[in-house]
Amino acid sequence: MKAVLILRHVKVENATAITGLTYGFPSMSAFLGYTHALSRILQSQHGLSLGGCGVVCHSHNLQAYRPSPWADYRFTMTRNPLTKEGSTPSFVEEGRMHMDVSLVIECDFNADRVDFGAGEITHDVVLLEEYVLGLAQTRRLAGGTIQSIGSVDFVELRGDDASNNIRKQLLRLLPGFALVDRSELLHEHYRHLIQQAPNAELLDAWLDFIAIKHQARVDPQGGHSDEDGTTTDGDCEWDIVPKPANGYLVPMAMGFKAISPLYAPGQVVGSRDPNIPFRFVEAAYGIGQWISPHRLTGINDLIWRFHVEDDWYICKNSYQPVAS
Repeated sequence: MKAVLILRHVKVENATAITGLTYGFPSMSAFLGYTHALSRILQSQHGLSLGGCGVVCHSHNLQAYRPSPWADYRFTMTRNPLTKEGSTPSFVEEGRMHMDVSLVIECDFNADRVDFGAGEITHDVVLLEEYVLGLAQTRRLAGGTIQSIGSVDFVELRGDDASNNIRKQLLRLLPGFALVDRSELLHEHYRHLIQQAPNAELLDAWLDFIAIKHQARVDPQGGHSDEDGTTTDGDCEWDIVPKPANGYLVPMAMGFKAISPLYAPGQVVGSRDPNIPFRFVEAAYGIGQWISPHRLTGINDLIWRFHVEDDWYICKNSYQPVAS
């Protein structure tokens, strides 16, 4: 990584809040897809390519409501226009959210390769930032519409003062929370779980991070005798079962797993593009964590990248927690 592009305070309306079995925030594949779209244009017009992407969320507003104080939350859905017959059209309900995020995008180039015809490196960098700002605002992010972008900054990661500069850039992303990968906690909990229940599956371990569980606790000192002579063993208290690990841990979609062989172009009827090979996949899930950017030791702790291996197409992050 030679430099980063920081898109500060990208305000998005009606972004997709549901990803497979999870909801509350778009998947990292949406942000990496947005970065890939910008990279294709930069590559074709200026020979500059982008890599991975990191996300810091400053605020979010899930479009949901509760019909009553004790009811479940429901997504606020749009009302589609009636058909020509006067009936309600069928549509797939999708949860939406508004969000204010900052994106840290990996660059495979430094300032020396930026050439926008200004004749001077500093001016070329300014033109690059203006170009990316205009380009980024015209693209959709996670299915939502970008309303505004605070600024776009190109930051090089070289020189003796690089580490201090990185630290300053991370602190400038406050207040907010960065999303990092903690799927190692899932596998660690699964290894512990199968020792207690050999028939347990990885899904059971994943649900332990998600479900809100209560366990009954009987107070042996709380027993008493009723008027009819019956004896009560004790009062029952319900305690919340703690999660397998501490921290702001959330379930998240990590990518896809192939469940079929790779079919030749046009072999599967109804595929989106008949000119490319086709394969059926299912979503893969893991565990993420929201942490403050000041706890990151470097930019690499924040960046997510695509990894393709065998039948897996996964978003991965190289965050390593600092031992306390």
